[in-house]
Amino acid sequence: MTGMDDGRSLEGQFCFALYSATHAVMRSYRPLLEPLGLTYPQYLVMLVLWEAGEETVGGIADRMFLDPSTLTPLLKRLEAMGLVTRRRNPDNERQLIIGLTDAGRALQEKARAIPQALLCASGRALPDLLALRDELKGIRSAFDAVRGADSAGGDSTAAANPV
Repeated sequence: MTGMDDGRSLEGQFCFALYSATHAVMRSYRPLLEPLGLTYPQYLVMLVLWEAGEETVGGIADRMFLDPSTLTPLLKRLEAMGLVTRRRNPDNERQLIIGLTDAGRALQEKARAIPQALLCASGRALPDLLALRDELKGIRSAFDAVRGADSAGGDSTAAANPV
């Protein structure tokens, strides 16, 4: 198998390469987000809200590929920080709508330089990072499709490969 060992070493694992790269990227965000008082997951929620204005907890969870219950403590913290509001949907009391406060909207301006700073820190050209991003989205979609087939009783040979 080209570029991979037989799956017995940590460094030979595709999943470990993704995992360790993710942690390296998140560590690079830390000094950029610290002045804003945000953690990386909080920043991702704010990105969703800066784009959408307001969104249900389920909508945010879907966009971030998370379980809604995972977001609850994070959203409560953002509310305590005065960045978001949480209110029940009057048309569906089971839904919680998350919106931006004035402080949350103002924070967007302070965060504008973060993508460029991260690009510089990567040492990579923008087209290279965009191509990598698109490739990773394709990998995510492929694994989601396999997981969907498995949960629907489908047969997948992907589990036999050391990734």
